Amino acid sequence: MIRAFQILAVALIAAAAYFLIRADYDDAFVTGVLGVCSFFLSVRFTFKPRVEERLAARQYPRAEEDDQTAAKSEQE
Repeated sequence: MIRAFQILAVALIAAAAYFLIRADYDDAFVTGVLGVCSFFLSVRFTFKPRVEERLAARQYPRAEEDDQTAAKSEQE
């Protein structure tokens, strides 16, 4: 999914450059905006799992610490 959005972004930006060369500014703008949106979607899909993992780790830090403390107490 991420790679597909990246490829789509490159293709759309290339198409926007082509339209700019042909002086077709309306089409260049539309394809450029779609290319930028595709790029940011690929960035979002890249970072979303990282952010969710980080939030999950922050949400229950004490439970993990308590488990580690209990495991150390059992070993002693």
